[in-house]
Amino acid sequence: MKQLDPQAKAVLERVARANLPPYPQLGAAGARQLYRETRGALAAPPRELASVEDLHAPGAGGDLRVRLYRPPDAGPLPALVYFHGGGWTIGDLDTHDVVCRELALHGRCAVVSVDYRLAPEHKFPAAVDDAVAATRWVAREAGRLGMDARRIAVGGDSAGGNLAAVVALVARDEGGPPLAMQTLIYPATDMAADTPSHLRYAEGHLLTRDAILWFRGNYLRDAADEADWRASPLKAADLSRLPPAYVITAGFDPLVDEGRAYAERLQAAGVPVTYECFEGMIHGFVTMGGVIAAAHHALARCAQGLRLAFAGAAR
Repeated sequence: MKQLDPQAKAVLERVARANLPPYPQLGAAGARQLYRETRGALAAPPRELASVEDLHAPGAGGDLRVRLYRPPDAGPLPALVYFHGGGWTIGDLDTHDVVCRELALHGRCAVVSVDYRLAPEHKFPAAVDDAVAATRWVAREAGRLGMDARRIAVGGDSAGGNLAAVVALVARDEGGPPLAMQTLIYPATDMAADTPSHLRYAEGHLLTRDAILWFRGNYLRDAADEADWRASPLKAADLSRLPPAYVITAGFDPLVDEGRAYAERLQAAGVPVTYECFEGMIHGFVTMGGVIAAAHHALARCAQGLRLAFAGAAR
């Protein structure tokens, strides 16, 4: 029988002692504020990079804030377009700053973190449209930004992993840009939220079922959106001809079953897939590098996968 990692267990105990109000009680604005305030206590110290620059990119509904991270490596650099997690409702450039710094440093690539529009103010498919627009902007402006347009990847965690998977599908079907890799960290891939792991870990493992249903209700316009592959990429009819994928899941995460199922479907469709389940971990662990050692291991593995994919794309 698998067991919680002791460090993950300590985080859950710490959260229980804090007795913070659940996100649905706070509403979107309150939940965003609480998430920002609590992330720093669990995050690792930020790594030094050659430069970190806030920019703007044209989005589907107006300008988007993006943050460009450059490691000390010489350019033109490969690039990872990164979408933060947070149930399409919370999270921002700052909550995932440390994650992006780690990926830039160890992946030896530029990272462009995207501040896509959030729900419920901006319903599906606003986040998808922004994610696609930002990725195309990176490809279009790569030369000006010191990046290599032939070596672009997409990635994200949780809701951001969902967006990265969808961007890969859109890029395949709607004229690019060609992508070198998709890095999916405990991705949400099916809005049905009805797998055994959703019930098994519904309470007591940080991401609760009530929060998942609240996030889903914020994001989707109506029940019909649940079946749209742009919301549920696991429901896409064809997963062939997609870029290589590195998929991470966490063993005590409600999303573990749908993340594994997506990796299996990609593999069955002929896509090169590296799949790794961090069996003792909980949802959100890669943002907790200050208290969970496995966060660094997971990000190092993602970075290694990116380096290999970028090397292959350069040939």
